[in-house]
Amino acid sequence: MDAVRVSALRQSLAGTGWPERAGAFASALRGSVTRRSATGLLLVGTPRYEPWHLAAHLSDEAAYSGVPELVPTLLRHTVPPGAPSHLACGLPRLEEARNGATVLLVAPAPADAPLLERLDGARRAGAVLLALDDGDPELTALAHERLTVPEAEPEPFELVQHLVSSATSTVPPRSRLARLVERLTASPVVRW
Repeated sequence: MDAVRVSALRQSLAGTGWPERAGAFASALRGSVTRRSATGLLLVGTPRYEPWHLAAHLSDEAAYSGVPELVPTLLRHTVPPGAPSHLACGLPRLEEARNGATVLLVAPAPADAPLLERLDGARRAGAVLLALDDGDPELTALAHERLTVPEAEPEPFELVQHLVSSATSTVPPRSRLARLVERLTASPVVRW
């Protein structure tokens, strides 16, 4: 989705709270993958839903924003023989997630028990777990940050993913301290 359509989507959703919630979630995602101890972003779906579309958009936003840490590794439940290398990473990679890893679960339907166990294992090993889901109660205590799309139907769920991916590339506002340092270290203004 190009910038014009994302802007139109944000305008059409103005007042609903969705752009703000997606922006806050995207900020948490960006903060997690760019923190000093970060080791990578793992993107996983459910056995019936692979978030390859979000993976592509995050890769685009990473290039656009100059934040390569946003490029995810897509973890697949079933890797077909002969899959290209960027689509050949299976769920066992989730078991290797440790401190510094960020795991983003995208689940428009409840996650099954084996996936929840793997996610719990990654969290216990120190990974940050983020979830974009349909309100699965199993994720309430499991996810560090969560964006819930209630009664997620395919189209609204895809639109929220567009909002999240586009918001990851926005530059966070500078702090008051950063602005003060800039003013104090700037060259003096020559006045007549």
